[in-house]
Amino acid sequence: MTVAEVLEDPDPVCLDDVRADARAVLDPGVWDFVEGGSGTEAVLAANRAAFADIALVPRVLTGVAEADTRTRLLGSHAAMPVAVAPMAYQRLVHEDGELATALAARTAGVPFVVSTLSSHRVEDIAATGATTWFQLYCLRDRAKNHELVARAEAAGCEALMVTVDVPLMGRRLRDVRNGFTLPRHVRAANLDSGPATEAHRRFGGGSALAVHTSSAFAPGLNWRDLAELRARTSLPVVVKGILDQRDARAAVDVGADAVVVSNHGGRQLDGAVPSARALPAVAEAVGGDCEVLLDSGVRGGMDVLKALALGARGVLLGRPVLWGLAAGGERGVEQVLGLVRTELGQGMTLAGCADATAAAALRTERTGAHA
Repeated sequence: MTVAEVLEDPDPVCLDDVRADARAVLDPGVWDFVEGGSGTEAVLAANRAAFADIALVPRVLTGVAEADTRTRLLGSHAAMPVAVAPMAYQRLVHEDGELATALAARTAGVPFVVSTLSSHRVEDIAATGATTWFQLYCLRDRAKNHELVARAEAAGCEALMVTVDVPLMGRRLRDVRNGFTLPRHVRAANLDSGPATEAHRRFGGGSALAVHTSSAFAPGLNWRDLAELRARTSLPVVVKGILDQRDARAAVDVGADAVVVSNHGGRQLDGAVPSARALPAVAEAVGGDCEVLLDSGVRGGMDVLKALALGARGVLLGRPVLWGLAAGGERGVEQVLGLVRTELGQGMTLAGCADATAAAALRTERTGAHA
């Protein structure tokens, strides 16, 4: 099925529809790169099971006729408590890549997080007019790190998100089996890579991307490195990849403005705790001293509502955005974000929540069905 044929289909009514459309148009190897996780992929399933195990306790007779999904994330206005997660190499799934995603995020009124490994430059993405945050993978070349932070600031990014859960790339067996490499037209534009890097060359029995990131990313990061980054920028600093409440407190202590409870979408430590399960303890540990966001496993508006009830200020939405981009470019991402906002607004109204503050006060129970 071609993209044109997908766009002739009726508008999707849920994100599963978008997922099916994306799978129909993507090369199987690219689909595996988008959908796959590390090791046995047990964490992928656990992320979804954790959300399914959360039951909301709605309020009644609250006088709510239509919920207000608007909020603020890191000081920025957002039409709903959602930001587009940082995701690498979006030109893999659509020729317009991050530019289309950022334009859709601008239309939807939500922040867009620019990946270090984006396939368009941060300057070009910020020029779309979207609210942009910049995600930093700490590189072996420290001067390059400093340059990237300065470029993000100069481009108008409103926050710096440091990913801390990738001392090395998790072993993603789908990519290993496929011998996955980047096509020649896709590159890490922010790193000014030449036309061919390790990510473009086949390696026997492995993933070219794992080889590339191993040579580029700095291993052995510690809290001093984070403190040094904090001292180098006036932007709000977000620490992504927190699962232990002790690490959340440590992030606050070095000046983080927000933490993202994340297991990297099941793509790093095989066997890590589901993010939704880790969220309440992290939220309690920071005690309001910084914002708490949730990432990994979010697949719709009801997941956003559950995250708010568990203590998050908002969520990062990842794979569903790529599904929309693959299926329909900018319009496809708009449809995904529109569906999430519709589901969230209806869920809040049915739960008796006038706004995000009321959603945060909802009680939750575990069903035990997925324990």
